[in-house]
Amino acid sequence: MSITRRRFLKDSAGAAATVAGTRFFKGRAVAAAPPDSPPDERVVPIPSGEWMSPSSGTAYRAYRSKYAKSADAATWVEIDLGEKRAIDSVKVYPANDRFVPGQGFPMRFKIEGSSEPEFHKPVAIVSKLDADVPNPKGAIQQYPARGVECRYVRLTATRLPESEPNSGLHAEGGYYLAIGKMDVYSGGKNVAELCPVTADAAYGNDDDLPQVTRPERAGGENTFTDHPENVTDSSTWKPPAHKVKVPRSGVTLNGGVFQTAMEKNIRYLLDSYSVDDLLRQFRERAGVVPPFVPPNPDVKFWEEDLAGSNAGRFMMAAGNTLRWMEHPELRRRLNAVVDGIAQYREPNGYIMAYPPNTILYSERGGYTRAWVTHGLIEAAYAGNPKAFDLLRGYYDWFNQNPYLTEMLRFSYQGGQGMVANSRLYFTPVGKPADIQVLQRYYQENYWMEQLGAREERAVWQYPYAAPHCYLLTNLEGYMDIYLATGDERYLRMVEGAWALYHRDWENSGGSISIIEFVPSPPRSNMLNVPLGELCGNSFWTFLSQRFHLLDPENEKFVAEIEKSIYNVGLADLVGSPGFRYHTLLTHHKENPTAHNSCCEGQGTRFIGSLPEHIYSFAPDGLYVNLYEPSTVEWNGDSATLKLKMQTRFPFDSDVALQFSVARPTQAKIRVRVPSWAKRDMDIYVNGNAAAKGTPASYVALERTWSEGDVIQFRLPIGLYAERYTGLDQIPGHARFAVSYGPILLAAVGAPEVRLRLDDVKEPAELEKRLKPKSGQPLHFTAENTPGIEFMPYWLVDQEPFNCFPALPLRA
Repeated sequence: MSITRRRFLKDSAGAAATVAGTRFFKGRAVAAAPPDSPPDERVVPIPSGEWMSPSSGTAYRAYRSKYAKSADAATWVEIDLGEKRAIDSVKVYPANDRFVPGQGFPMRFKIEGSSEPEFHKPVAIVSKLDADVPNPKGAIQQYPARGVECRYVRLTATRLPESEPNSGLHAEGGYYLAIGKMDVYSGGKNVAELCPVTADAAYGNDDDLPQVTRPERAGGENTFTDHPENVTDSSTWKPPAHKVKVPRSGVTLNGGVFQTAMEKNIRYLLDSYSVDDLLRQFRERAGVVPPFVPPNPDVKFWEEDLAGSNAGRFMMAAGNTLRWMEHPELRRRLNAVVDGIAQYREPNGYIMAYPPNTILYSERGGYTRAWVTHGLIEAAYAGNPKAFDLLRGYYDWFNQNPYLTEMLRFSYQGGQGMVANSRLYFTPVGKPADIQVLQRYYQENYWMEQLGAREERAVWQYPYAAPHCYLLTNLEGYMDIYLATGDERYLRMVEGAWALYHRDWENSGGSISIIEFVPSPPRSNMLNVPLGELCGNSFWTFLSQRFHLLDPENEKFVAEIEKSIYNVGLADLVGSPGFRYHTLLTHHKENPTAHNSCCEGQGTRFIGSLPEHIYSFAPDGLYVNLYEPSTVEWNGDSATLKLKMQTRFPFDSDVALQFSVARPTQAKIRVRVPSWAKRDMDIYVNGNAAAKGTPASYVALERTWSEGDVIQFRLPIGLYAERYTGLDQIPGHARFAVSYGPILLAAVGAPEVRLRLDDVKEPAELEKRLKPKSGQPLHFTAENTPGIEFMPYWLVDQEPFNCFPALPLRA
């Protein structure tokens, strides 16, 4: 592919945003390809043999030689088997860890055996020296050795390929050798595993040599996955009971921060793409319009490789939004997109914008499928009756499609698609097959065991595709399998994963600090590398929400949702110009983009869902989770209760909940006392002391409520500082992050901030040295540090800032 996710981040993340809608139709239509044209790279057949799985974790990276200036430079790698052996065969695995399978595979080479390391008397195993070898892409190569006896096995490349310009590899370019690994078989066993490897002095790369004989990954090296033994009979499932439900409707915003954000989000949705833009690729697949070439190559990956994701992006956000806020134009467009998808549905139920024989291309089978599925689900919940029918017809095709054995590993990050099946199962049209397909073709038992045991390597060294925040979508799928089956193994796995991400890959303020292609060891929390993808916190929110449904008294899950909203979602939303991709915590924020990027899609979906996080519905009443001016309607067994929340939070800490009931109604109202509360919280009913709650808990108020009853409390909010312990330390200084309640504060006024405070050694001492700014809620000044002001990170725009100001260390 000509543009990748990482190339987009490098070239576009800091560029000024452009509105995409009108621009796209300035591209050009493409005539039908002539008979002698090269094959369409997007048509990806099922591999006929073993195919190397992508392997982006640093522990499973490929071997790469140093760069040569000439293709005819020779370089070799040599394995010492430790003793002389009769060799059956040698297996060479192509490199496949940067979007380009087969990168660096030698064009001409030989494999030889010898009894001495100098190879004075080599014995040929295979020779490919006479003509250039076609690049095998990801096809694993196995060469017979016919019993050659040797101790040393050497692969010598005599003609090297050139670095691919868009592979995200070394910037200097040149010619090089790359292989994923090598196996040497003797007596039917790989005897090369962990054997020492050497290389030539000119181009050998000592740092990568151990990769040549690394052990096989836990789930094998090839892309084929089919485990019918994992499938359980739906008649044996014992799904756990949800203690609370997410509101699908019944919440109205009454001004405030969330309503402002949702209105900005609507402007983005309406200003970015037209209905014709969103349906173009569905029409192309149906042959209604000719293929199209966008004028800007930066958008090819998002817009063309991920064909149909744009419609999914819009439906996810519009459907979510319309559950809470009626907007005639947004609804018209949403219905038009659903109608268009229905119009181009194939007789077998197929609805995706890409042809079925391209499902393995790029991230179509996972990413794009999930987005369209999310979008149609949200459209259905917003009131479109066609959407569920479209999904059921499609998944009756998908659950039996011929590509299933390659869906997880052949297509990049195929696990992204798990949540599509699992969410569908919990809709009115769900079937057990939606879950059983995941068990058979996606479930990774080794990964379940590692995460259940809380092994850090299971996250940052995930052996397939890229360790990334997108693994959170896999975990959503596994959590849903638990919710469907009740099998505790899935719960243990996801509990372990949640704990690992929370402890090891979450920065101050809540942003998820792991990203593909950037090695991110536990607790590294780097500040000088673009991390904190907005989409990661969208996934984190919806995963935490699933835990909240099972364990609503455990306040930590709502606390994570709250941080994600204020310090990531709101911080990266700009409005009509789009969304910021990364949540950068130092120097300057990124400019937004409107390219249908992953963070735009998940960001707009996230913002559209905000009202569903304020309250939760229990059979006997309500949970009040977040503090936002709003009205909620709860329907009990025999009565309806309305609750109106009045607050200016976070600019003010007072909250009042006023009841409206047709007749006295028994209900239990559970009020969250947040973990960031500085002390116990007093709660009053009709002016009288009713309860006292401790931080990180819910206080239950159970009584018969009458018209006009009022619950009141003042949130014990205050400053909270924590020392930064990640990798980007400043010599002679300590770095601190400061929050006000859940609100991450930024020190604004300079990209590098040094606070002139003496004798500050502990976070509590820093909290005392910050003073509120008169007349400006949520703004603070630091003693002896003129020109620097602390303010909510989410409100920072173009100003230079640093969320981790430094203080000099004192002896």
